[in-house]
Amino acid sequence: MHPDVVVVGAGIIGAACAQALHRRGLRVLVVDRHGPASGTSASGEGNVLVSDKGPGPELELARSSRRLWPELAEDAEWEEKGGLVVATTEQAVAPLKAFAAGQRAAGIDACELTPDEAREYEPHLNPDLTAAIHYLQDAQLNPVKATRTLLRGITVVRAETSTTDGRSVTTDQGVLHCGAVVNATGPWASRFGVNVLPRRGVVLVTTPIPGTIRHKVYDADYVGAVASGEADLQTSGVVESTPAGTVLIGSSRQRKGFDDVIESKVLTALARRAIALFPMLAGVPVMRAYGGFRPYAPDHLPIIGQDPRTPGLWHATGHEGAGVGLAPATGRLLAELLTGDTPHVDPHPFRVDRPEVMV
Repeated sequence: MHPDVVVVGAGIIGAACAQALHRRGLRVLVVDRHGPASGTSASGEGNVLVSDKGPGPELELARSSRRLWPELAEDAEWEEKGGLVVATTEQAVAPLKAFAAGQRAAGIDACELTPDEAREYEPHLNPDLTAAIHYLQDAQLNPVKATRTLLRGITVVRAETSTTDGRSVTTDQGVLHCGAVVNATGPWASRFGVNVLPRRGVVLVTTPIPGTIRHKVYDADYVGAVASGEADLQTSGVVESTPAGTVLIGSSRQRKGFDDVIESKVLTALARRAIALFPMLAGVPVMRAYGGFRPYAPDHLPIIGQDPRTPGLWHATGHEGAGVGLAPATGRLLAELLTGDTPHVDPHPFRVDRPEVMV
């Protein structure tokens, strides 16, 4: 029997789409060349953030996902740890507070802290910090475990896909006939006709220091790096712990195609940024580093919806580094559109026929 929908891509976005379609009674088959969470989803930090998004459509998608994740993240190391965004210079204070004020107006819990109050939350913070915002809604999970949880009860086939006409998918294992196809291939989505580029990111992992860092902590310039369209290397200080006690250190952004070489200059820049936030990290060994490619859309918005050029072809991609945080609402929105239900968020900003993403 043919599936109703073939989802191409078994990362966290593809898994969320498959899960949402499956819940609506559709027969879903997921196809991936390497298996669940084997690409971008395994190379991030597992962040579920509202703190890095200004008022607008992406923030609404993030708020929806934040409401959905606690129920979906069973066995995925879900932590409602909250986040701290800190300013380390006087020049950064006013923009940080203005950004937080805009978020509060949009319904985000963003509480201003004095430097002394921030150090009560994180005692090892740099004593020279100048201001901080506490985001109660920021959370974290294990993206690999979350992807596998979403795919429970759904058939996943390992195969290399080549072409689709919206009603079938050609793979190296043969042709799969279906009622619709969802392109959830992340940074590889351009082969399905949308303008998505790979944006490289690298993460450092320290030896375990349990209980030392309690929240996700990042420098105020992180938001600007996320929103930037520059191709050259950009780094900002991002530090957080895992349940195992290791510390994840980011973040970097760089567009250089699918070049997966980890450069020493990137590692050095990340380490310096982290030490600027937590000087005590200078004495903590780094165990390893890993990198991955994030799906970058030029207008910094996900692509969610039907392709007007190919009946039956749908897209769910372009989330860059926010895929984990936006996955549940993305899957729900795509399933609503595909089945004709009323969308729970406005789908128009994410439509496929935006001039920035049509190729």
